[in-house]
Amino acid sequence: MARLMDERIWTAGLVVIGDEILSGRTQDRNVAQLATWLNAQGIRLGEVRVVADRQEAIVEAVDALRTRYDYCFTTGGIGPTHDDISVDAIAVALGVDVVIHPEARAILESYYASRGGLTDMRLRMARVPRGAELISNRMSGAPGIRIGNVFMLAGVPHIAAGMLDALTGQLEGGKPLLARTIGCWVAESEIAELLATVERSREGVTIGSYPFFREGRTGANFVIRSTSQQDIDACVGELTAGLEAQGREVTDGGI
Repeated sequence: MARLMDERIWTAGLVVIGDEILSGRTQDRNVAQLATWLNAQGIRLGEVRVVADRQEAIVEAVDALRTRYDYCFTTGGIGPTHDDISVDAIAVALGVDVVIHPEARAILESYYASRGGLTDMRLRMARVPRGAELISNRMSGAPGIRIGNVFMLAGVPHIAAGMLDALTGQLEGGKPLLARTIGCWVAESEIAELLATVERSREGVTIGSYPFFREGRTGANFVIRSTSQQDIDACVGELTAGLEAQGREVTDGGI
């Protein structure tokens, strides 16, 4: 028990930036992508905010999440167009100027040498809050940005994925969160007490209950999560035994 209670849990928040997300024109895929990547780094995604391309909205969200969590990630708003204002907004949030990063400029000059050259609009992608470092982008040249505990990623999912690859192993984290799923044809309300009892039996274990209605009947999948595989397996055993004692069949891996 003490081992899990004393274990340092690292956390992150995410600010998804973009009018296109809020309007429904674009379906966000970065939340799941970042959550999966963070878990592999031993970091828990604790909160996601989706905000419009408005400076005050970005500043408010970034200020809140960078102080509440160990890390704050943003996606979107670092491109070459007039509505890509994330750099300016985060510079305001951090109280620093915006400057042209010389390495970012050199990267863009090389990338666009055979693509029409580095125009003023393309040069916008070399702008960073003063003091920032770059996050490598092997996909499209324009780098991501890292300043303090704030990490600015592209909004395009496959480009963001490349930036996350570049960050792999660079952030301090804890143990990855593991999970195991079982399913049962039962209404979760009928076994709420059993779920609570099993969850309380192991410190640091959480059980998520996800009900569904199929084939004219009610069922639920239960996801048991912990940093300890031993504790997960023990909880699965207890929950399975409790369900089977009621005459119910349990499906490992979920239904």
